[in-house]
Amino acid sequence: MDIKDAIIKAFKDAGEPMRTGEIVEKTGLEKKDIEKAIKKMKDEGVLHSPKRCYVDIKR
Repeated sequence: MDIKDAIIKAFKDAGEPMRTGEIVEKTGLEKKDIEKAIKKMKDEGVLHSPKRCYVDIKR
């Protein structure tokens, strides 16, 4: 499972917007890697920020 799949799975399991730290806890991956992937996934339109400091998957 690559980092993007791990992030998407974490969102599906949580069912709600999360902060970066919560994603790190759920995936067990490095924070810097998560932050880099989140930025790329936002640019691709997979993720969005529903409110400040939170990220969610576009459903």
